[in-house]
Amino acid sequence: MTDRTYDIQGFTLCLDKIVLLSAVFEAENSEGWQFNIRLMGDVRVRIKRPDRPSALLERQMLVRALNGLPPDETEDPS
Repeated sequence: MTDRTYDIQGFTLCLDKIVLLSAVFEAENSEGWQFNIRLMGDVRVRIKRPDRPSALLERQMLVRALNGLPPDETEDPS
């Protein structure tokens, strides 16, 4: 059995403990953009980025890891 972990903003998350992933939304007090990760045991990790595109990218990369996909799968144009 392999450990499925993901490093994000100084945290190493155990992917099989994630129970909810929120959409990206504007953080309070003009602190940029954020999304929340809820883990088992009602633990929440807030991920904040200065702009929406970087928050969306970070969330998309986490979703790919949760689905067992490589971080940047390139499509064959042929």
